[in-house]
Amino acid sequence: MSQKNETKILALTLLLTVGIVGGSVWWFTNNGVKFSNSITQNPETGSNSSLQDRISFGEKSLTPGDISPVKKEGVQAIAAKSYDKAIANFTDALKLKRNDPETLIFLNNARIGSSKSYTIMASVPFGTDPNATLEILRGIAQAQNEINTSGGVKGVPLRVGIANDDDNPEIAKQIASNLVSNSEVLGVVGPNTSDSTLAAGTIYTSGQLVAISPTSTSVKISNFSRYVFRTVPSDFMAARTLANYMVRTLQKKNAVIFFNSQSNYSQSLKSEFVSSVSLEGGQVSSEFDLSQVGFSAVKSVEQATKQGAEVLMLAANTETLDKALQVIQINQKKLTLLAGDDVYTAKTLEIGREQAVGMVLAVPWHIDGAPKSNFPQKSRQLWGGDVSWRSALSYDATVALIEALKRNPTRSGVQLALLSSDFSTTGASGTIRFLASGDRNAPVQLVKIVPGSRSRTGYDFEPVR
Repeated sequence: MSQKNETKILALTLLLTVGIVGGSVWWFTNNGVKFSNSITQNPETGSNSSLQDRISFGEKSLTPGDISPVKKEGVQAIAAKSYDKAIANFTDALKLKRNDPETLIFLNNARIGSSKSYTIMASVPFGTDPNATLEILRGIAQAQNEINTSGGVKGVPLRVGIANDDDNPEIAKQIASNLVSNSEVLGVVGPNTSDSTLAAGTIYTSGQLVAISPTSTSVKISNFSRYVFRTVPSDFMAARTLANYMVRTLQKKNAVIFFNSQSNYSQSLKSEFVSSVSLEGGQVSSEFDLSQVGFSAVKSVEQATKQGAEVLMLAANTETLDKALQVIQINQKKLTLLAGDDVYTAKTLEIGREQAVGMVLAVPWHIDGAPKSNFPQKSRQLWGGDVSWRSALSYDATVALIEALKRNPTRSGVQLALLSSDFSTTGASGTIRFLASGDRNAPVQLVKIVPGSRSRTGYDFEPVR
């Protein structure tokens, strides 16, 4: 590709990115990924803030940017233990923005007030990935709302706290230490990334506090700890499904892969994909590190083409998504695109647009891929739109903790319940039970980007039938 064409395409990508930041911060309600009204940094959740500024049960909002005046009044009321006022404020705030899970969690906490409750925490990256955080919190909030409106855990309501770990392994460890020292905390949903889960997991293990990640997929988490579980399938499952689809369905055998060597998730998915393709009789002829300073989407795609590649596999994580989107633009739909679940975002639809049509992604769950479940209908009624796989798997993690609390509402009781051979409950994505490794034995769903109107971008993710 000529230098002139390269400049044009990269300029177009930059303009589209600017357009996203400037014009697409409205709520993205129909493809399962939702943008908040503002993604500016909140001083309360900045990297230099104290640990207490990162944790809230309702006495402060962790949402980046401004919140509505009525929600702010609710936060002040709950801090002052004026629970009736807080209930009224948060109820009004939800009428203004019904798909704000933080508000719903605070409302349910205000309803509990100073009464007896069982406490769990969410460890989420509010400061660095607010969109993924909101998706995760929707699942947690829905599960809390359902159990509390139906009488609680054997009569005791569930209180949910939120901790902002910024997807930073060191901060996640500090938060884990704080939660371990708080004897009221009986379980944790999170962290989000595999790196943070592995880092914080050592603390949760030493403190004998269960953590269930809904989103960490690295194979390193299998058998990592008897206190670290996950409701999301490992990268082994995603890689195997994508490799099978590539070789057997698409009849293509030569791929190159784009990954981030600094990400445990990305490294894990890359390695598993290389192995799976080889077992299927194909090959991965090149690997391109998106995190390298000199990475060039143009040169990488040109090299892949010269090597006879038929498939570009994007094992990008959140930090390298923009570079993966450059690859999609440069590719111009010439080579088949495959991707992991971190590429399942509104941004991919917004920026990828026509060039991303046909790309197939492996995700743990899709709202149209579980026709027998009543979760999609309930979530639509609650939030006013479709939810993503992150919401579904976070719901499952919370439901698992609730079921464990029903058996024995202590830290050791929760852990023993989850490891029990007869443990089983039903979540958004079907039956929840854990292997001795802490993994959940569950399949993945392939989805494809197609033209459509549900997402309001002109493009949608739809299950591959």
